[in-house]
Amino acid sequence: MPDILLTRVDNRLIHGQVGMTWATHLGANLIVVANDEVAGDEVQQNLMDMAVASMAETRYFTIQKTIDVINLAGDWQHIFLVVKTPQDALRLAENGVPIRVLNIGNMHFSEGKKQVTSTISVDEDDKKAIRRLMDMGVRIELRKVPSDSVIPVEKIFE
Repeated sequence: MPDILLTRVDNRLIHGQVGMTWATHLGANLIVVANDEVAGDEVQQNLMDMAVASMAETRYFTIQKTIDVINLAGDWQHIFLVVKTPQDALRLAENGVPIRVLNIGNMHFSEGKKQVTSTISVDEDDKKAIRRLMDMGVRIELRKVPSDSVIPVEKIFE
């Protein structure tokens, strides 16, 4: 079983908060980004790698490749898994990726979404995915950085 320390929803994927603050806090030595677009975009990968420096290795996989290879992780790999949407996290979980804790950090506002915290906006599809993850036993936490207090997930459903 892979040692997935935390899975995070962040529509920016890797940036300073993820690459430095969260990875250090978790003790992660591998950040896996599961995103179909970024998996094939070396320019975006290189930009994201700059936010990590040498603190951890990075891998950029499609959602399907993550499903296919995550269980091959070695015992020495302490993984911080980053996805763009709750729907991506749900697809991973429904296909055998052992997600125990899902941190929702950044989901930007766009048309059709309701802002529930300063950094999280959701629509009905997001709510359905989050509810399904909860039904699967995944613990959901809302917070931007490790030093923030956890906001109750119920805030999403108000």
